[in-house]
Amino acid sequence: MPQQSRNTVFLAEFLAPFPLCWALSILFIEGFLWRLLYIWLEKAIGLCCVRVVPLAVPTGLTCVLFLFAAALQVQINPTQGEISLGESKFFVCEVVGDAKDIDWFNPQGEKIVPDNPNIFVVRNDEVTSTLTIYHATMDNAGIYKCMAKAPGQEAEATVQVKIFQKITFKNAPSPQEFNEGDDADLVCDVASSPPAEIVWKYKFNVIKSAKDVRYRVLDNGHLLIRSIRKADEGMYSCEARVIARGELDFRPIKVVINVLPTIRPRQSEVNATAEEGSTALLACDADGFPEPTVTWAHNNVLLVSGDKYSVNEDGSELLVRDVKKVDEGEYTCIARNKAGETSQEVSLKVFVPPKITFLNNQSASEFDEQVTLTCEASGDPTPSILWSFDQRVFTEGEQSLDRNIVVRSHARVSSLTLKNVQFTYAGQYLCTASNSIGEDSQSMSLEVRYAPKILGQVTVFTWEGNPANISCEVEAHPSADMLWFRDGFQLPNANSSNIKIYSTPSVSYLEVLSFDSQNDFGSYNCTATNSMGSEYKEFLLIQAEVPSSPEIQQVESFSSTAVVEFDEPDSSGGVNILKYRVQWRLPGSPWNAREYDASDGEPAAPKLEVKVHNKGNALKVNWFKQDDGGSPIKHYLVRYKAKHTSDWKPEIRLPHGSEYVVLSGLEYNTEYEVHVVAENQQGKSLPGVLSFRTASEPTTVPNGTGMGTGAIVGILIVVFFLLLVGVDVTCYFLNKCGVLMCLAINICGKRGPGAKGKDIEEGKAAFTKDEPIVEVRTEEENISSQEGGGATEPNETTPLTEPENKPGLALEQTKCASGLSWTPMDQSRTHVNAS
Repeated sequence: MPQQSRNTVFLAEFLAPFPLCWALSILFIEGFLWRLLYIWLEKAIGLCCVRVVPLAVPTGLTCVLFLFAAALQVQINPTQGEISLGESKFFVCEVVGDAKDIDWFNPQGEKIVPDNPNIFVVRNDEVTSTLTIYHATMDNAGIYKCMAKAPGQEAEATVQVKIFQKITFKNAPSPQEFNEGDDADLVCDVASSPPAEIVWKYKFNVIKSAKDVRYRVLDNGHLLIRSIRKADEGMYSCEARVIARGELDFRPIKVVINVLPTIRPRQSEVNATAEEGSTALLACDADGFPEPTVTWAHNNVLLVSGDKYSVNEDGSELLVRDVKKVDEGEYTCIARNKAGETSQEVSLKVFVPPKITFLNNQSASEFDEQVTLTCEASGDPTPSILWSFDQRVFTEGEQSLDRNIVVRSHARVSSLTLKNVQFTYAGQYLCTASNSIGEDSQSMSLEVRYAPKILGQVTVFTWEGNPANISCEVEAHPSADMLWFRDGFQLPNANSSNIKIYSTPSVSYLEVLSFDSQNDFGSYNCTATNSMGSEYKEFLLIQAEVPSSPEIQQVESFSSTAVVEFDEPDSSGGVNILKYRVQWRLPGSPWNAREYDASDGEPAAPKLEVKVHNKGNALKVNWFKQDDGGSPIKHYLVRYKAKHTSDWKPEIRLPHGSEYVVLSGLEYNTEYEVHVVAENQQGKSLPGVLSFRTASEPTTVPNGTGMGTGAIVGILIVVFFLLLVGVDVTCYFLNKCGVLMCLAINICGKRGPGAKGKDIEEGKAAFTKDEPIVEVRTEEENISSQEGGGATEPNETTPLTEPENKPGLALEQTKCASGLSWTPMDQSRTHVNAS
């Protein structure tokens, strides 16, 4: 065997560096040559090749098998490690060779045990082990070692772990608020290793102190803005950079600029009323940022919401309740926000508004002669008082042509007198006092007592075997007691076991449960009684009959259908028609039939017409009953108004049998609109609408007992004639003209008494006074003188009067009232003395 070892040589060369190779060599001897027949190396991660040099060996050696093993090798991945502060990282130790133990050691040379919570070691398999560092701190930095051990062998590898701090923003709040005008210090505290460089940006532009001296980046990285303005508000960016690592991070910071409030009073002086229940509104609008809160103070006392004062949500409005004179004065509006506070004064002036001081409820009975409602009010200036009832307003004076409603006012008292009291006068009356300051309103109740009034349909149809209900609806005040009678006997009684009565305060129902005989049909008496009187009405219970046949009016045929129009039966038999049965057939074929429901509905709208009424400015509106919708009409509702107003007159309710209504007290020459609605148990119809215009106001008011138009005209003619005679007589004696003067000249041939003597005296007076005489002629005199040619124009020395004994008189033709007459020339002259 030593000889064999000495003469045997193996040259193996590993061509590839793999962790572990197994070489299997099988040698055979063929003619003293060793030949390597087969070499195979297997490993999961690669192959290794063996190159063998053949040599001569001694004879007799058959086969030799050799096994080779490589030395331990250790490698750590990754080969180096940088960990950000607070982050985690792991390292894998891989061993080439058959290692029994794989251990990790910390930078202090201590073996890392598996149960360490922050630095964790785990053996993955026979050749790998993992080191994991959780939430790295600066103390975890250093050189970590992985050591692999096998019998007689040992290998190790190391990795250096570096701990660094990433860019961390310790304090960079957003938003950051500043007051306008202050020096703003924008905070941005950054931690990193190595320290980061801080760059500030505004609207994506780098802020440079060289361009604007108001900006400066401080040593601690903060940004200082001197005298910051509202325009500086917006988004800023604090950007940190670590050049050594190329690391960059930033934080957007919103900068908010608070602005000191400013106050604008809506009114510097507010007028209010000094009366219970009245209020005053003081308002001021405050601007600023953020939105300021507004408070109010009076006499240095802060006002809070309560019974006396009320402040709206944003505080801009202060409502003073129950204003009194002591509330007058200065009120302070105070606006506050983060930037500070501002105040402004608002004055409150208090005046006296109207107030109703007396208004009492009244009661009356129907058909009383009158009832008077009185309303007193105070106020300065003196208030005017108006009355209203429902939608009708009563002003001073008589309110209707029948003079049943009269309003009278004196100073601060107003009365509303209602004559010939009707039950419809009952209700709430509103007294309103108003002046330039405000108004006050209070209502009073007028209670009208009246005897019962029975409403409803008096005829009820039914048939044997069908229960019947008779309704007795009563209006009364006070409430009425309702009793039923039959043949003079009160119901129910021993002989009427099939009758039951149910009552409510306003309706009494009589129910006939069954009909024992024909005697159950007939008249039933409903009597209503209260302290004002009683009323009764007979209700007829009639046996219903089969309805009459409908009358076919038209049949319109189509390809496969037909439309049949027919009139309703003339008689329904007293009860509503439930169905219609239609039958048809082809010649020689059996009859086909179909039934149709005749459902009830609202009545059709009434058709209206208007007629002139013979009394005053009144009109009569008639209507014609239309389809009642299958249910009897209960009543009609009438409303009307002048078209130029929006207020309707009080609604008029009329019983079902009514066919017209008379509208009185209408205004002259005014267009009116009337609505009439029919109502049954199913509901109300559409209104029948009619428009009309009233007549123009007459010049005289017709009165049967006064004088006629002819008598008045005759009296006026007589008075006018006497007046003319009086004027003519006066002219005859004073001016010697007129009708009488013409008659005297034409009939008597002489002038009026004293005419000649008067002229002579006037002439003498003119000469004796030695005054200049001026003659004034009429236009007719001048024309007559020029046409005659005989008379010369007088000059300054020509006397204006003729000697008394001068024969004859110059005559001038003048017109008289009764025709042509001749008068002396001098009668048409006027003498004027001029000094």
